[in-house]
Amino acid sequence: MNPSEPLPRRHTAATCTSMADVRHEIDRLDRELVALLAERQSFMDAAARIKPHRTAVRDEGRIADVMAKVHAAAAVAGLSPAIAEPVWRTLMDRCIAYEFTAFDRRASTDADAA
Repeated sequence: MNPSEPLPRRHTAATCTSMADVRHEIDRLDRELVALLAERQSFMDAAARIKPHRTAVRDEGRIADVMAKVHAAAAVAGLSPAIAEPVWRTLMDRCIAYEFTAFDRRASTDADAA
C-alpha cells in the first residue's frame, strides 16, 4: 500500500483486541497526522510570502493564542496536557524555523529578481 494513502479504520480503542489492531490504528492516525502537518507547513510558506518583514515571523502573541486554543481543545478532546503542551510547543518551534527559512529563501529570490 502507498504510504500516502489513508488506511481504513478498523477499530476504536475500545474494540481493539490485539496489538496488531492497535498498531494498525496508530499507523492510520500517523498517516493522517503527516497529511495534516504537510498542510500546516504549506501555510508557513504562505505566511513567509505574506509577512512583510522577517521580524514578523516569530509572534509571541500568536504563540500564546495558539497554546490557549490547544489547551482548550485538548481538555474537550481528553488529550493529556502532558502530551499537548510539548507536542505543540515543538511543532510551533519547528514551524517557525521552517518559516524563517522560507522567508529567507523568498527574500533572496526577490533580491535576485531586483
